[in-house]
This record gives sequence, C-alpha cells and structure tokens, in this order.
Amino acid sequence: MKFELIVDKIVTGPFQENTFIISSARSKHALVIDPGDDEELIVDFIETKKIKPLAILNTHAHLDHIGAVCKLKEQFSIPFYLHKKERMILDNYEESCKLFGLTPKSKPAVDNWILDQKNLVFKEFEVRIINTPGHTPGGVCYEVDQHIFVGDTLFQGSIGRTDLPGGNLNELKNSLLHIIDTFSHEKTIHSGHGNDTKLKYELISNPFLNSI
Repeated sequence: MKFELIVDKIVTGPFQENTFIISSARSKHALVIDPGDDEELIVDFIETKKIKPLAILNTHAHLDHIGAVCKLKEQFSIPFYLHKKERMILDNYEESCKLFGLTPKSKPAVDNWILDQKNLVFKEFEVRIINTPGHTPGGVCYEVDQHIFVGDTLFQGSIGRTDLPGGNLNELKNSLLHIIDTFSHEKTIHSGHGNDTKLKYELISNPFLNSI
C-alpha cells in the first residue's frame, strides 16, 4: 500500500464499542469498520475531516457493532458488507436489544454478503478477509496494510465471549490459532473494545492465548 493510511477510533455507545475509520491522507477516501452507535458523532467526525467514505465493513453483527450502519448508509450512500453466516445474528438484532434493555434502532440491510475470503478492493484500499468464527458464526477479521481489525475475536489480555447465541468456544480457539498462524505478529491489532495491541505482546501476556 503506497499511501499514508490513517486509522481513527471513535468509542461509541453504552458498550464502549470501537468504531474505526481508516482513510487515505492523500485522497480522503475511507472505509468505516463496525459503526456501533452514536451515529451523529460518527457523521460529524467524517464531515469535519472531509473524509469520503466508500463502504461499511463489519466484523460481525452484534447489536453494539451495527447501531450506526443505517444512518451512515443513508447519509453517504455507501454499501454495507457482512459475512453471510451473520444473518442469524443480524435477524435477532431487535430481540438482542430488548435483552440488554436497549431501544432497537433500524436494522440495516446488507448490500453485499461476504461469501469467501477473497480480497476486497475499494479505490486504493485492498482488504484481506480472514474468517474467524467463534464469537459469532460469521465473524471475520480485516487486514489492511499494517493493521488488523479483529472485532470481538481478540482483545488486549482477553478473547471474545462465546456464551451468546451463535457463540462457540472451540471454533473461537481454532480461529485464534488461525490468526496466530496467518498474521504478522508485528502488525497492529484493533479490537472492538479496549486498547490496540500486537500479537507479539498477546502471546506473552494474554492467558487465553497461552492456554490454547
């Protein structure tokens, strides 16, 4: 990737979910990853920075990761990408909100279902997709240059929960092994909650990785 990539994080909603906006310093083209909530905050950031969103990419479809999708789709006329195995999670969006005592927003329509691990290309961005089920059935990671967006599969010092519908601990363990074998341990890991990290640190300090 022959341009300066900027990664901005906006913490949103009651779950303190990380929404990421990755943009080109030169063209201002951008991708939005997991816009979870506080849609006006995200829109204001994009418009203030004069960023030009090209698409919305979600690592999974839990309620705290999709709350701002509809607004961004409408505001910027951009498509929404999600893995096909997340359909069950997305279809249960309203029920999940009620389970946590939250008022549901509009459930977004998926424009492009991800069916395999082919790279996605948007203008100057090349996005590598890695299937990482376990936290949810269709969870994926997105690798863009020196950055990996892992959703809730892996956190600094922890891993994603598997006790919600569609979760599977054995699948998650296999996905974590796949991440360790697939990605450079020097690249920056951007998780759906909490701080950024790197695999080289997690392999030393994360007890969940040490035990698989």
